[in-house]
Amino acid sequence: MTVETKSDDTHIADEPPKAVVEPVEAVDAVVAEKEEDNEEPSSSKPVPAVEKSSSFKEESLLPSDLNEAEKKALSELRLKLEETAEVEKEVSLWGVPLLPSKASPGTDVILLKFLRAREFKVEAALEMLKNTLRWRKESRIDSILDEEGLGDDLEAAGAAYMSGTDREGHPICYNVYGVFGDAEAYQKTFGTEEKRERFLRWRFQLLERGIRKLNFEPGGVASILQITDLKDAPGPSKKELRVTTKRAVGLLQDNYPEFVARNIFINVPFWYYAFHSILSPFLTQRTKSKLVFARPASVTETLLKYIPAEEIPIRYGGLQHDNDTEFSLDNGKVLELVVKAGSTETIELPMPEVGTTLLWDLTVLGWDVNYKEEFIPTDEGFYTIIVQKGKKMGTQDAPIRNSFRNNEQGKVVLTIENSTFKKKKVLYRYKTKGSA
Repeated sequence: MTVETKSDDTHIADEPPKAVVEPVEAVDAVVAEKEEDNEEPSSSKPVPAVEKSSSFKEESLLPSDLNEAEKKALSELRLKLEETAEVEKEVSLWGVPLLPSKASPGTDVILLKFLRAREFKVEAALEMLKNTLRWRKESRIDSILDEEGLGDDLEAAGAAYMSGTDREGHPICYNVYGVFGDAEAYQKTFGTEEKRERFLRWRFQLLERGIRKLNFEPGGVASILQITDLKDAPGPSKKELRVTTKRAVGLLQDNYPEFVARNIFINVPFWYYAFHSILSPFLTQRTKSKLVFARPASVTETLLKYIPAEEIPIRYGGLQHDNDTEFSLDNGKVLELVVKAGSTETIELPMPEVGTTLLWDLTVLGWDVNYKEEFIPTDEGFYTIIVQKGKKMGTQDAPIRNSFRNNEQGKVVLTIENSTFKKKKVLYRYKTKGSA
């Protein structure tokens, strides 16, 4: 018993051609771009998931890349710092000596953050820097990493955490506001001013942890990508959350300049746009330029523009499993396949050796397709084995991870039937493990 497949619909998962690098359009605020349904795939074979260049690459923190006016501002700030009695001679920020006379390669990187935040106005940047030093001293920020138990319950609930890096190497911080949709958790976190201050201190602790992952050498990655998940988040009627958010935004802008490469808000409900309009007057233009908004239906597509599929958690449609022992960044290259509207495509995963185990991950952006898995033996005398019966996969379905151990030579065939009027993008990876 065999299964017939049309050759022009079959894609052999062999060594793919080199990825084509495509630019991502720069935007001030994005509400998930509409898919271009008329776009045709460039090849009939799968290709690596395209590593699109990001429009939010780290702005140059190299003095050699500055224009003359910016170089002059940096030189003036360096000189004023040396002459400022308020700045202690041994003071440092994030482990980087602040005074240029210490000859640290990271000093100019830090100074340029403050200059950019104040549009290269030297006096304003110097005042901001002095205020930051004062705030850190008064708030004991330099010892915050040594404090235990600030947010153990929040971390256990997944309210915020660091995980993975984006396409430019920025560490990623996830903020999951749906945790506070629970009334008890909300009151426990924001119920009193003391609790709100403790929450803020925990968030600054997490941020300081993330900053430890940065590289302040010239040309290094010196900022973080923020993902803010608003699914099931408390609405704008929650005064305590509004007050806390406003205070957090102010403190972050004043004391952590240029530490956010991009802030992507996902699962954005309609009410949030009204809430954002309230916060907007308190945001600088540079902060606004780093905002991206994605409605629930466009979460995965939006994240893929900035983050590789293997670094996106499965809860957001990516291929990253918690504590994954099977795939790593060093194995299982992610491939991409486009299924045209009203068509069917198959992916063949070869199993030429008997007694091996094939493991694969697969996701379809937006799903809404029929999907099945079969093992087809090379010898026509053997029966085809149904690995997973055909079924309709909806938008609520998570990415697939499955495996198959063979007793004869053959191949696993994954079939994706797209009966919609929109093309579908498939992302997958696989590997073969030898017999025990």
